[in-house]
Amino acid sequence: MARLMSGFPPTPELQVALANWRKHPYSQWSFRNVRQIIPTAPIRPSASPKPLVEDLHSIDGTSFEGIDGKETTVRDARLASFTDGMLVLRGGRIVSEWYNNGLDPVTPHICFSVSKSILGTLAGVLTEREIIDPDALVIDYLPEVKGSAYETAKLRHLLDMTVGTSYREEFNNPSLDLLRYRSATGWDPQQPGMPEADLRKFLPTVPLGSDPHGAKVNYVTPNTDTLGWLFERACGRPYAQLLSEFLWAPMGAEVEGSMTVDPFGMTRPGGGISATLRDLARFGEMMRRRGLANGQQVVPGWWIDDIRRNGSVEAWMHGCMTDAFPIAQYRSKWYNLGAPGGAAFCGVGIHGQWIYIDERAETVIARFSSQPDPMDLPIDHMWLRGYDAIARRLSS
Repeated sequence: MARLMSGFPPTPELQVALANWRKHPYSQWSFRNVRQIIPTAPIRPSASPKPLVEDLHSIDGTSFEGIDGKETTVRDARLASFTDGMLVLRGGRIVSEWYNNGLDPVTPHICFSVSKSILGTLAGVLTEREIIDPDALVIDYLPEVKGSAYETAKLRHLLDMTVGTSYREEFNNPSLDLLRYRSATGWDPQQPGMPEADLRKFLPTVPLGSDPHGAKVNYVTPNTDTLGWLFERACGRPYAQLLSEFLWAPMGAEVEGSMTVDPFGMTRPGGGISATLRDLARFGEMMRRRGLANGQQVVPGWWIDDIRRNGSVEAWMHGCMTDAFPIAQYRSKWYNLGAPGGAAFCGVGIHGQWIYIDERAETVIARFSSQPDPMDLPIDHMWLRGYDAIARRLSS
């Protein structure tokens, strides 16, 4: 990994490019250098950030069940799971901060689908300001989606991933729709024989399925990109600017983040955000505190209450994600784990990106990784046990 992109120019086997940036080991370099691979838009930080206070404790020896069923520790699990960085807050103070693979406190790292949870939070701000209505039809804002699955869907269906569509997101067996989508985002090289596309051309082609809207959770990343486009239309400003204005700057972010953009400059809210580990933890801490950050109410508390208390258990149980979390609810792009009213909720991205929030333990855990596989359930389940063990240790 240390030799990737070394030399002037790098030799072919050390070159990280659009064709290999999400493949291991190239991802150990590219996930913290996305701006050198794909065009991006900036997410401006606060002009007067509030530094995080350190109250360091050693959690390295905290033990829990590992991947193989044997006992492991935080120290060993980090190394065994391709972790690039991990930060733990207790009561808003840094109790543990660890970096690997060239990452450091001021270098952004892509958070993939944790980007969705950020959008779901921004939705609360826009709803409070009466800029959007979650119960309205998508087509009321975006007439371009006529003829697609979104024509008859409400914003709430997109927020909760309950759009009835035949689109499927299987990373190991990609459908033609998924290949077209990846090309439209600008994340993959143009496929031979496929027409050149961009997100605003692709999203109105997402097909309607046989299930009614609201019946079950069907994880479809284009839902989130469509909402990002809708937010731009409703506000008359680019999505990255909205994030800065309504979330990143007021919560006190320290370092400029970024979002990938397609060939025509549309950002990818479904997975394209890069941020520092500290700013991601700040965001998680704001969620833990019901929207309070940097001395102000950034996100309405009632919206976060809705995230925590609502979401259909039945839709989850009929959906496609029960292998990951057997019992959960999905609300406004956040996962509520276990039975309704449980202590923990989280945002999760492929290749091992996490925000884990345990309200009762006053604990927030942010983690970046370059796991080789997009979905690695043994690692994810190990870390769920690990996060719980850390929270219990800190609250004991």
